[in-house]
Amino acid sequence: MPQLIRPDVRVHASFVEAMEELRAEGRGVPEDDSMVGRDILRYHPRWRDAQVFAGYVESVLADAHEDTPRPEGHVPSTTLWYVDGDTYLGRIAVRHRATPRLLEWGGHIGYDVRPSARRRGYATAMLRAVLPVAAGLGLDPVLVTCDPDNTGSRKVIEACGGAFEDERSGKLRFWIRTGPDRGPEPRPDTERNGTADAGR
Repeated sequence: MPQLIRPDVRVHASFVEAMEELRAEGRGVPEDDSMVGRDILRYHPRWRDAQVFAGYVESVLADAHEDTPRPEGHVPSTTLWYVDGDTYLGRIAVRHRATPRLLEWGGHIGYDVRPSARRRGYATAMLRAVLPVAAGLGLDPVLVTCDPDNTGSRKVIEACGGAFEDERSGKLRFWIRTGPDRGPEPRPDTERNGTADAGR
């Protein structure tokens, strides 16, 4: 059964396959300022090497710590991977606080689902499952954004309780309560391209 886990080397082979799928649809180019885009640009094809991949996993885990060095303007982020056994399906990240840029464009949460795993409700399940994690970080509510033409991602956000606020900087902005009183359980839904803003 699919579940969120801390990044783990046991899904190495499947993770690399997933990144190849994302590269095939154009992710990882210099203009791709998303988390997955920057990772592909930095690590492809080196993370085929087990030692490089292990170092990558450690760096993703370390990003949750306040004292970890990071680029200016980036904040600590807890990243979890959505897996079914040893099969990597996607990832979701919770930024521990919002900068002015994140409040305009990126939000607190970003996620990606690998192309071969889309339209199965995984994005909705991931977002629903990560809300208690966000609550544990003291975030309530959280801001989640998506592109105006990404109907699938908008449905995912709304299915998880997202309340539309406005559109800014080319992004639709939604607030989701994370506490136990956040409302009815979200329904599974499909998503067009399995992404909400995954930049920082």
